[in-house]
Amino acid sequence: MAINIHQAKTHLSKLIERVERGEELVIARAGKPVARLVPIEPRSTRRFGIDAGVYEVPEDFDAPLPEDVLKAFES
Repeated sequence: MAINIHQAKTHLSKLIERVERGEELVIARAGKPVARLVPIEPRSTRRFGIDAGVYEVPEDFDAPLPEDVLKAFES
């Protein structure tokens, strides 16, 4: 459904309620669509430690790189 900018400014809180119920609205200027008002999907929560034990950091992880590898970065 297209709504002109004036209507959107005048009735924003009512439009937000409609969007919260899942409706998508198009805002138009002079009949030309310029924006879309859509509900925000909830973000999924991240679970830390989900891959614990899948990968082991080697002891020499932060050891200096070999000379030939360092030179490759410098050229």
